[in-house]
Amino acid sequence: MLRWGCIGTGDISHRVISDLRSTGAETIAVWGRSSDRAVEFARKHRIAVSSGDLSSILARDDIDIVYVATPAHTHTAIALEAIDAGKHVLIEKPISTSASDAEKLFSRARAAGRFLMEAMWMRFNPLHVEVLDRVQRGELGEISSVRAGFGTPFHARPGKARPEDAGSVLRDRGIYPVTLAHWFLGTPHIVRAQGVISEGVDLSGHATLEQNEGGFAQIAWSGTEFLDLSAAVSGARGWVTLESMFWAGSDAYFHAGSAERIFQSPEHLHHPRSGNGYGPMLRAVADAVASGQLEHPWHNAETTISVTRTLDRILTDISSSSR
Repeated sequence: MLRWGCIGTGDISHRVISDLRSTGAETIAVWGRSSDRAVEFARKHRIAVSSGDLSSILARDDIDIVYVATPAHTHTAIALEAIDAGKHVLIEKPISTSASDAEKLFSRARAAGRFLMEAMWMRFNPLHVEVLDRVQRGELGEISSVRAGFGTPFHARPGKARPEDAGSVLRDRGIYPVTLAHWFLGTPHIVRAQGVISEGVDLSGHATLEQNEGGFAQIAWSGTEFLDLSAAVSGARGWVTLESMFWAGSDAYFHAGSAERIFQSPEHLHHPRSGNGYGPMLRAVADAVASGQLEHPWHNAETTISVTRTLDRILTDISSSSR
């Protein structure tokens, strides 16, 4: 079993470390910007060591891998330090705040022989695994469009959308619709986006990601209001709807096959979530590291950098139109 270090004490760390315990892995130590919060986190999750000194955590020989869940603008620097300290790294999404930084991270990890992955847990959700497999087998025919949105009015949460923390609702929530579009359509050739920027922070927006061959994705994200939290993937033979919350859901409906299946009785796919839903990703990381892989083939450097580059393009388009 991998021995883990947790870097960050926010809400997401609590959920991930809880699921990590259920896999049988051990969390050796936790670091937090606030030593008091680190102590409380360690007490809650029965972790032996807590510290406000990052270097001391990364220097420990009894830690194989670290999970980085700090504000996004700190991901690159912390991950580089962890790689240089000989640790494998799992970074909470977004992996970085630019594609150039993502490239730097994967380059450094490869050179050091360390595993690196963005924690895109959606890719390992059993529901998404089945849907993607069936679509790739051609059950929906050639895919022509993707529709997805993630909007909830909680942008004021600390560390999520503050200018001083390089906040971005697109990178925090819009990353899921963009990632979904990349799975089924690939990297877009044309990006058209509009959005709202306030004090340097993108608060909401919508975009069309277009392919030269005619395929397109319509995506939206918001930190100021609710959006439909479902998603759909459509093709020549039918479509599949991923129920709300599509990135973490348990249910989908396949409208394909007979006329009855398409219009009246779509096939219901159901994969009940275990724990907080991070277990499949955490087990996949452990298996990849155990087999000597430096990237996971389901969510590797190419995929991560491509999505990050699209996020960069969207923000550039929004910034240009907001001037």
